[in-house]
Amino acid sequence: MCKKRGVLSIVAVVLIMTGCNTSHEVQLAPVEVKPIHITIDVNVKVDRALDSYFDDIDKAEKKIIQK
Repeated sequence: MCKKRGVLSIVAVVLIMTGCNTSHEVQLAPVEVKPIHITIDVNVKVDRALDSYFDDIDKAEKKIIQK
């Protein structure tokens, strides 16, 4: 009876040892970084600045014509 238990435990250990093969592989792919193109519309600021500039010129012109 003891021999059977010893043989069964050895067989069980061998089966457990051979059945537990695990492997893991991790692959890192290269990261691609692309440039970002941003277009900002600044026409509003320029347009307002030009309007205020030409408004001053228009006011001076009206004064000259009225005299």
